[in-house]
Amino acid sequence: MSHKEEIIKVGISIGDLNGIGSEVILKCFEDSRMLEICTPVIFGNSKPLSYIKKTIDNNTAIQGIDSLSQIVPNRLNVLNLWKENVNISFGKNDPIVGKYAIKSFVAATEALKNGEIDVLVTAPINKYNSVDEEFKYPGHTDYLNEQLEGQALMLLVSEDLKIGLLTDHLPIQDVAKAITPELIEQKVKTINDTLIQDFNIFKPRIAILGLNPHAGDGGVIGNEELTIIKPTVEKLNEEGILISGPFPADGFFGSGTHKHFDAVIACYHDQGLAPFKAISFGHGVNYTAGLDKIRTSPDHGTAYEIAGKGIADETSFKEALYLAIDIYNNRTRNIEAAANPLQPQEKDFSTKKFDN
Repeated sequence: MSHKEEIIKVGISIGDLNGIGSEVILKCFEDSRMLEICTPVIFGNSKPLSYIKKTIDNNTAIQGIDSLSQIVPNRLNVLNLWKENVNISFGKNDPIVGKYAIKSFVAATEALKNGEIDVLVTAPINKYNSVDEEFKYPGHTDYLNEQLEGQALMLLVSEDLKIGLLTDHLPIQDVAKAITPELIEQKVKTINDTLIQDFNIFKPRIAILGLNPHAGDGGVIGNEELTIIKPTVEKLNEEGILISGPFPADGFFGSGTHKHFDAVIACYHDQGLAPFKAISFGHGVNYTAGLDKIRTSPDHGTAYEIAGKGIADETSFKEALYLAIDIYNNRTRNIEAAANPLQPQEKDFSTKKFDN
């Protein structure tokens, strides 16, 4: 069976049940045509999902299963990881609910590692109620980096903008000392390879932002640009990677300079996510690049303030699902092309997107 005929198994971690994660999942698959492009399996339990369905007046049919060997095509499968009831209080920060979110994520990651699912899409968790002695990671990315092969990089993706991070969940006071030539080289090469392998961009153009205001103003406001970033950029250029910068971050996006590049690298979390969400919020995807397996997630959090009201927008979750499938197809196509370099390859493996 060719990969174009294959129905991809999409694992979905359930996220924080007191947030909007389950709602956007259910809304995504309320359009039954979504089941034509993938076979989804939620790692969680059918009881809370049935309760949430009733609360938000959702008609999506779910199929409870007790093992991954029981996955049913053309249905929204729910793998029952636990039997006990979970008390759902929409909008509440609940450590007990947080533990179930992590239970779901860890089980889904294990299935991804074992090849029991093809890609993983994660619903949002609340870091404040999910980090404990058993799960000490500040987010999905850090855990995946430990469990999977490769070097994880947070890459925010939308139709016209891709932003990668040199550092992600670090306090601001630790950012400057974390940025080294070695880190920059690693992250730039990861993004470059990702753009080629996962997005089919043959010769990517990459921009890197400065760490300091005005990119240091020639050393007047910090010298990391002169001593670390610029020399590393020049070294990477000599190796054939098309990277420019460092650019002052404040005017880079407002001037539209980002439109001239295939990806932008920010030095720290908010330097990248603030402009990305201002430009693409609600349509963006968080992609964990650099790993041997594929994981995406929507660009929003648990949104406690609207949980259980039936008004959450599923667009970003749907985009995360589309992107995971597209990247899987791109990787498969590139593997086949490398194995059969003289055999013509089919040109279009993108997912079908449906009008609402």
